[in-house]
Amino acid sequence: MYIRFVVSERDEDSGRERGVFSALYALEEGGELAPYERDWFHEAEAWFNENLPRPDRLAWSSRPNAPERAISWFKASAVDHVSRMRELVALLEHKAIVVTELRTERPGYVVYEDEHQVAAMPFERETF
Repeated sequence: MYIRFVVSERDEDSGRERGVFSALYALEEGGELAPYERDWFHEAEAWFNENLPRPDRLAWSSRPNAPERAISWFKASAVDHVSRMRELVALLEHKAIVVTELRTERPGYVVYEDEHQVAAMPFERETF
C-alpha cells in the first residue's frame, strides 16, 4: 500500500494534484504563514530532509532535460513519515485548505524506490 497527501490544485510538472510540501511552499511564498506556522513548517521540513532520501530520479527517461513527472508516495510501512505528514496536513487544514489522503496498491511505473517511498510515473488512465 502506498499513501500520498494532496490538495485540489494541479502541479504543473506532473499534471496531478499538488502535494503537501508544494502547497505549504506556496503559502509561505505568499506570506500566508504566521511566524510560528513558518517555524513549525521549517522544523518538519528539516526532519524530512534528515530522514527521507531525496529521489535522484523523477523522470521516465535518463536523458538530460527529461520532464520530471514522477510523483512521490510513502510506503505504508513508513509510519513515522506518514505521521509527520499528518502534522503538516493539520497546518494546511488550519489554513482552510482541504487535503485528501490517497491510497493505492498501484502508484504507477516506479522510477525510484527506497525503504520509505517510491517515485512513480502515473499510469495514463489511473485515478486515485
